[in-house]
Amino acid sequence: MSELTNHLIKEKYLKSPRIIDAFRKIKRAGFVPQKIIRAQGEDFVNQYNAPLSIGYGQTISQPLTVAFMLELLQPESGDKILDIGSGTGWQTALLCQLVGPDGFVWAIERIPELKSFGQANVKKYGFNNVEFIYGDGSKGLSAQAPFDKIIVAASAQEIPLAWKEQLKINGRLVVPVKSSIWLLKKKVPTSFEQKEYPGFVFVPLIRENHEDK
Repeated sequence: MSELTNHLIKEKYLKSPRIIDAFRKIKRAGFVPQKIIRAQGEDFVNQYNAPLSIGYGQTISQPLTVAFMLELLQPESGDKILDIGSGTGWQTALLCQLVGPDGFVWAIERIPELKSFGQANVKKYGFNNVEFIYGDGSKGLSAQAPFDKIIVAASAQEIPLAWKEQLKINGRLVVPVKSSIWLLKKKVPTSFEQKEYPGFVFVPLIRENHEDK
């Protein structure tokens, strides 16, 4: 993915040395179904800056979007991070690399087949700082809260209260809402600094019983 990574650096989507290093080490081709690799080739998958279908009505996000969201999130060594909508595990693996052995990532996926596929993909990298959970990500994960960071890979119609409550003071939440990416920084328990970045497209967040409640 070096050519694409260099492009993302040039266009200033990738800025942080640690995130750049993670992008170079953990390539998207290792997290897509083999039928795509056979049809398109590994080099194409690594260089193609667009979403790719992974089945079940879902996509693996384009590298530009993943880079942009990780730069907003700013994962640090030792962070506890909740990854909602983990899909095939690419972003999860990047997060595991970024938080290091002193951090931990909880990855929630609503589609059981994708949860299993993502877990197997991340396992190939030997990370011991991750747990995969099948469940409704809109509820967060109260048993492991509070989190330093929360990142969401699917678009919500509104931000669930659970995500805000489960974030530490000074924590960051990066979430797509409709066609924008939002960055929320928790200042006090009920007050957030927030900024909107419009112009993105995401698959919708799947809630329990596949209903938007």
